[in-house]
Amino acid sequence: MQDERRLAVLRAIVEDYVATQEPVGSKALVDRHGLGVSPATVRNDMAALEEEGLITQPHTSAGRIPTDKGYRLFVDRLTTIKPMTPAERRAIATILDGAVDLDDVVQRSVRLLAQLTHQVAIVQYPTLTRSTVRHVELVTLSPTRLMVILILSSGRVEQRLVELAGAVDEDDVAALRGRLAAAVNGRTIVEAATELAALEAPSGDQGIQGAVIDVLVESMSDHRASERVAVGGAANLARFGDSFEISVRPLLEALEEHVVLLKLLGEAQSGGLVTVRIGHEGPYQEFASTSVVSTGYGPADEAVGNLGVVGPTRMDYPGTMAAVRAVARYVSRILDEA
Repeated sequence: MQDERRLAVLRAIVEDYVATQEPVGSKALVDRHGLGVSPATVRNDMAALEEEGLITQPHTSAGRIPTDKGYRLFVDRLTTIKPMTPAERRAIATILDGAVDLDDVVQRSVRLLAQLTHQVAIVQYPTLTRSTVRHVELVTLSPTRLMVILILSSGRVEQRLVELAGAVDEDDVAALRGRLAAAVNGRTIVEAATELAALEAPSGDQGIQGAVIDVLVESMSDHRASERVAVGGAANLARFGDSFEISVRPLLEALEEHVVLLKLLGEAQSGGLVTVRIGHEGPYQEFASTSVVSTGYGPADEAVGNLGVVGPTRMDYPGTMAAVRAVARYVSRILDEA
């Protein structure tokens, strides 16, 4: 019973400090949260929480603020993630449903996350080595020119022109289309490239199959090297307050490095798992006064990328976790329907 009450006190301290950015005193907790005990009892609980390293007193005669350890316990003991409001769900649908391609989805998602959370939002472009080939199409533009269309499970669509040395008829194009589909559909990019390299051309092919395969493999190779991120809401750093200013410059510099951001987001998590890394739990000293909330996204519960937010450790964790999860689910649905 005592542990539950102390957890309630910790939860109240976190909520008040996030809301006010001011150290929290025992009388304010009793007045605002109806804890059902006296200020003296709350002071005793606060002393116990401080002894456990869950809260600290920033200076003499001040109230208490949560430590990284306190935030971690608060997050770990969240029973539910705060649901999105109907207005927030409509905003997500309105903004993302208008996207015209994958790049647009990523850019809209990063702006949306920054708006919903008032933090710095990061969206990783799909790591396409994990993607599978959904469809390959050949379109005859002229007897000596084909358009090759590659559609991946990540939602990426590539279109390339192939100039042929000789003329090709529709029957040959249909046969080639069938051979390519049998070799690559449903396979990862690496597997598909291997299958294409081993695909034998029929007699009298005149190099047509080889020319098409070269274009396909080239487009797949481009994707293997592409690991990019989009960042939005950097202006929200101004909201972090005076206590955060000493970290803003190195943080801004770090936000410009895509490799840093990819490591910051961590491995893409499937199954809707939301990961929260608080303060010094992260991989970089520049982010020691921040928390990172992230999750994976992708079609059919297959994580092909990560998205999340970076903000001060005193962030609204339930609301931020809800926004990150909701946007990831919506992006996943878009990719699944692509």
